[in-house]
This record gives sequence, structure tokens and C-alpha cells, in this order.
Amino acid sequence: MFVDRSDAGQKLAAKLTGYRDVRPVVLALPRGGVPVAYEIATALQAPLDLLFVRKIGVPWQPELAAAAVADVGGREIVRNERVISLTDLSDDYIEEQARLELKEIARRRDVYCEGRPMMNLAGRTVIVVDDGIATGSTVRAALRAVRRAVPAKIVLAVPVAPSETLADLEKEADAICCLESSDDFGAISQFYLSFRQLDDEEIVDLIGRARSQESVGAPKSERK
Repeated sequence: MFVDRSDAGQKLAAKLTGYRDVRPVVLALPRGGVPVAYEIATALQAPLDLLFVRKIGVPWQPELAAAAVADVGGREIVRNERVISLTDLSDDYIEEQARLELKEIARRRDVYCEGRPMMNLAGRTVIVVDDGIATGSTVRAALRAVRRAVPAKIVLAVPVAPSETLADLEKEADAICCLESSDDFGAISQFYLSFRQLDDEEIVDLIGRARSQESVGAPKSERK
């Protein structure tokens, strides 16, 4: 059980200290992944950026993911064929929703990052962070999108996840750091004492604080 997302991030950071010397990039899935990733980026003295992924839900059950879309220099759609088949969703529906979600991704990057493009990931060790994993469709889309950017290594870091989902994700990441996994997995929130919703202002504040720390901690040749 974690007190909150910051507590989970601090505990994950303690397991990731071996990556400090390779100067990794930490990517957070907003909103919930940002406080977790902030603690990791702070501990590793690493830059923090956002990795936007949007779920495509079933129309009459939005929390049930039929697919997910991410954009890292090109869109990546991950389909949950089982859900699509059971709900009889059309390819046209998935494509149309993907276009809408990509527009929302652009809007959120403008709000959270003031329109700054994602940093260059080529040749870097990239640590992808969320506050937990349920079905894995969102994280899978995120990892595949990051792979497009040709990083040297992809590390998935999450506090909690179902054992089966982690096994499925092993082929998507080069390494996985997960503090709690279970075969009997209900909801991510059950592992947290506090799992409140975060607002845009909190995300913007954390990103700003991370950028300030990055500027101070970076070698003089990398400061802007």
C-alpha cells in the first residue's frame, strides 16, 4: 500500500538509482503518472517530459478500452481485438476516435508543456512511468510509440500491475520495474491510501518545477 503517488514515486526511484549515471529521460503518462515520475526524475537528476496517450473507450462503457492512441513523432494505435470483437466496434469508429484523441493530445501538450515538442529520445535510456497498470492497452501504446523514437533502452516503471499484464508487456520494454504485482488484481486505487484526481494546474506546476531542477542540475554545456 502506498500513501499517495509521491510515495510510490519515491519507492520506485529507490529501485532505479542504477540508471542515474546513464542520464535517462523520464516520461510520465498524465495525469496520474506525473507525481510518480516527478519523484523519479528528481532522484535521478533526469529531465521529465510527458508522454500523451489517450484511451478509446467503448461508447456505452467508456472505461472499457477498445484501443489506445499515442503520438511520439507519429501516431501509434494499439487495438484490443478481444474487446472490439465482443462489442462489434467498426474500424471506422476506431479511426475516427483516434483522430479526435490526437487533437486532444495536441491540446494537452499545449496546456501542460506550453507547446514544447517532446525532447529527442534517440539513443537515450527512456523510463516510462505511470501510477499503475490495469489492462495494459494504454501503456502498450505508449511503449510502442516510444520505440518509434529509437531510444537505446526502454524501462517501464510502475508501482502496481497485474502479473499477467506485466508478462504481456515484457516484449514491449527492455526492462520493467514494478513494486507490486498480483494475480488477483482489482483496481489501481486499491493500492493507494490517497488516489485523488489531479487537475491541470498541479501537472503544470510539477512540470515547471522539474524543468527548474533540470536547468540547475544539468552540465553547463546542456543548460539553455
